[in-house]
Amino acid sequence: MLLHPSSHNPSALHEETCDLLVLGAGAAGLMAAIMASQRGRRVLVLDHADRSGKKILISGGGRCNFTNLNCTAEHFLSANPHFARSALARYTPHDFIALVEKHRIPYHEKTLGQLFCDRSARDIVAMLEAECHAVGVRILLHQHITEVRHSEGFVVHTPNTNYRAKTLVVATGGLSIPKMGATDLAYRIAAQFGLVIEPCRPALVPLTWQTQDSAHYADLTGLSTEVIASQGRTRFREKLLFTHRGLSGPAILQISSYWQPGGSITIDLAPDQDCTAPLRAQAGGRDAAKFRAALRDVLPHRLADRWAVLHSPSAWTNAALLETEDRLHQWQVIPAGSEGYAKAEVTAGGISTAELSAQTMESRRVSGLYFIGEAVDVTGHLGGYNFQWAWASGAAAGRAV
Repeated sequence: MLLHPSSHNPSALHEETCDLLVLGAGAAGLMAAIMASQRGRRVLVLDHADRSGKKILISGGGRCNFTNLNCTAEHFLSANPHFARSALARYTPHDFIALVEKHRIPYHEKTLGQLFCDRSARDIVAMLEAECHAVGVRILLHQHITEVRHSEGFVVHTPNTNYRAKTLVVATGGLSIPKMGATDLAYRIAAQFGLVIEPCRPALVPLTWQTQDSAHYADLTGLSTEVIASQGRTRFREKLLFTHRGLSGPAILQISSYWQPGGSITIDLAPDQDCTAPLRAQAGGRDAAKFRAALRDVLPHRLADRWAVLHSPSAWTNAALLETEDRLHQWQVIPAGSEGYAKAEVTAGGISTAELSAQTMESRRVSGLYFIGEAVDVTGHLGGYNFQWAWASGAAAGRAV
């Protein structure tokens, strides 16, 4: 199948042959290449970027949240929530930590089991490149794939070279952060071979205001507070951040993966607090000033002042105060949309897990064809889970080829 128009004659080009071709020099692709080469396979990695691991470099604010100590399959979304279990069980956070410690990379734990580099995400990329070099993996950059064929193995065409291999691992990621080079190549290859693709959408992404909410809250930009954000039965207790475009922060990024356009999210602005209890305990003397003061005891002052203006009770009765209290814990927000793939940390959806072996990540339809990492319909929560899926799915494929 021709993936991009090309004026070259593929049969007239220079040819290279190897045992395994890996498309994509990101987290999953490099891990697969390392594992396969350790088992004696001749591995070649192709990437269109000017360096390997570009998304690793920008992750975690440049510190790379490279795994999470609490990683289980329950921290992932998928049409098949059990699919990730096998790979995650066979390559755990402690396996990756052992690699990090082997290279003497200093790291620390933040909240909720998140592990970050002390210095820079460059340490993780350098570690993976060193591991590749040690086992003879070749990484070729600036490689623009024009065609993929399947005939007695696989042939990947670029403008200057035909690459032939018995096995092909596709690790080219999803649609998120196109300015870093994200493309739909994995999905086009999957479609070429008849694989089902679950609908894709931005995930771990800020949500945007409706016009009226923007008028009420956009000027609170920069304000952060701990909340519980929920959608259906899914709940996350983390920080929320007001922005001029909408809502962000860990709680919103987490819940965005579960939100569907047109739907609402529910936000508890004061978890475990009863803001109006002091007022309800008073026999009289309740007024707007005391209501605002009660809110200020719990909420950031700018938010308390705004909430007092927008949601003062209709009367100073206990019933009205309780109604206001409920609204504070069940703020219903219907986002206008999200900030899209440009700001999404990952892509939800992707190549259906029904098409792949959970043990090896190999296609059930095409022998020797593997899909790993973000391109697959396995999407982690915020906090290092998506990197752990990259390491685990890459290791599963690399051990199998």
